[in-house]
Amino acid sequence: MPPFLFIEKEIMEITYDDFKKVQIKVGTILEVKKNEKARKPSLVVKVDFGKEIGVKQSSAQITHYYNAESLVGKQVIGVCNFPTKNIAGVVSEVLVLGAIEKDGKVVLVHPSQKTDNGLDIA
Repeated sequence: MPPFLFIEKEIMEITYDDFKKVQIKVGTILEVKKNEKARKPSLVVKVDFGKEIGVKQSSAQITHYYNAESLVGKQVIGVCNFPTKNIAGVVSEVLVLGAIEKDGKVVLVHPSQKTDNGLDIA
């Protein structure tokens, strides 16, 4: 797993001011393709996060439950203010959020109903 997906067993308490620094937004997936160079099966997704953020891409290990057909048009939640990271030749600009099951499979987090791209998550 990429380092930013590693979850510590110890709970670290943060302040509300720390949380306010994290830019978590709603976006709609526009394009999906395989990340051919990734060691673990991954998809490159382009996500529209609205006017303020724009379209960002991410390489995500979400192939167990998702493919291009099921993802295009789907709304997701992403952390938009991480620095870019090169993942197997892909510039990843956003972390798409998901619940990580015990076996490592990822279930995407998404709004329960359609909403505007770029809305803040609190």
